[in-house]
Amino acid sequence: MNKTALIIVDMLKDFTDPQGLVFYPQNREVLPNIRRVLDDCRAAGCLVVFLKHTNRKGKPDHRIEGMRPNCIEGTDGVEIDPMLPVDEEKDYVIEKRRYSGFFGTDLDLVLRLNKIENLIIVGTKTNCCIRATVTDAFYLDYNPIVVRECVATNSDVVNDVHLEDIRKYLGEVITMDELKTRLDSGAL
Repeated sequence: MNKTALIIVDMLKDFTDPQGLVFYPQNREVLPNIRRVLDDCRAAGCLVVFLKHTNRKGKPDHRIEGMRPNCIEGTDGVEIDPMLPVDEEKDYVIEKRRYSGFFGTDLDLVLRLNKIENLIIVGTKTNCCIRATVTDAFYLDYNPIVVRECVATNSDVVNDVHLEDIRKYLGEVITMDELKTRLDSGAL
């Protein structure tokens, strides 16, 4: 049984579509890379989990009061970008309301039920959702692996700083080519 999962964080239309409420061009740029990694991970038999940041429409949430509205339930903005097809039979789609994919969700349960040890993490907001998910994965004794060309935020400098911190303290940061080699060799 494969002990590796691909976690795709918040690649939703509000972040990836030019008409999205919090669109960043960097998110659109990494989409083809994420699609390639998705295909490679499926070919290697990895579990695939899509995380969907979702805010409740018209309900109080003090955390988001000072932010631009985004990812409101019932809108197209919470839909996974069509470049990343979901396999309804095999993939998991987990809604989250905080930066970390683990906080207040059943992500840890899903991973443990599938005997997952290694987490390949890709997606958006390296400084928020990627970092928080990697941090919690580290604390929960998973092996977080971030794919450098498959994460983005609205500043390349901020992206690089957080990738360096992740590499130093929380997990691995590897290239797409390194990932492919490890998947093909069965190391993941």
